[in-house]
Amino acid sequence: MVNKEQIRSVTINDPNYPELLNQIKKPPEELYYRGNFNLCHTPCLAVVGSRKATPYGKWAAYNISKLAAEHGVTIVSGMASGIDSYAHMGALDAEGKTIAVLGCGPDICYPRTNRDLMDRIVRLGLILSEYPPGKGPLAGQFPVRNRIISGLSYAVLVVEAGLESGSLITAGQALDQGREVFAVPGNINSMYSAGTNKLIADGATPVTSVDDILDLLGIREIRSSIKDDVLLGQDERALLQFIADHGMLTMDRLCLLSGKSPATVSSLVTVLEMKGRVQTSMGKIYIAK
Repeated sequence: MVNKEQIRSVTINDPNYPELLNQIKKPPEELYYRGNFNLCHTPCLAVVGSRKATPYGKWAAYNISKLAAEHGVTIVSGMASGIDSYAHMGALDAEGKTIAVLGCGPDICYPRTNRDLMDRIVRLGLILSEYPPGKGPLAGQFPVRNRIISGLSYAVLVVEAGLESGSLITAGQALDQGREVFAVPGNINSMYSAGTNKLIADGATPVTSVDDILDLLGIREIRSSIKDDVLLGQDERALLQFIADHGMLTMDRLCLLSGKSPATVSSLVTVLEMKGRVQTSMGKIYIAK
């Protein structure tokens, strides 16, 4: 049983509502959650695929998610059997961050066999749903929730999928939302990789290691440059780390996260701009490429 006190919600008008998600078509009016909602404001990678995963698919989902999480990427998936579960487990075993977006209420464990996994995600990550507590898992709700999985993320990785896999819906929604789509190549004779191979043929970026994702998203370069840059002062480096961790921030949110006054943050951002480390556009601050 889940106590009602453990479940909270954020409406679309709340300043803490995820900025990336708010940019998609038909964003959820309300999000119900258990765990650390601040993970919605970190750099996220969606990892999805077939429920009937092969050993190859499970290995790829687990290891790519684990390595990405070790580099500070939050792994987003749907807590389904197969690829989703192994993606969450990889992130958790790396002591990293993960978000499970459910097609039912945040108090409902589906499938039931994932109870232990769900408990780990509640403690160490985030359970998220647009459906209120008590709402059961109906088939039509899962394709709808997929837009949230991609909407929270900078990119979507499809690990293993047949031609009828629901993860291809997520990939299509990601493209509509302007997100990058990656796919893991598979055996051309395997029905379980027919969908991912088709995605690659249609223009998705093939992934053979986590390096492919980190390089394209610029995550490794950002983190290493922050760590090694002796030209930055302590306050500048700390502020730059906040921006790198969250991808893109407003001035108000940067003040909230850093605990510094608007005047101080504005001054530090100006210095970072002059040093070519950040850029600002339409009220948003982000790492300069």
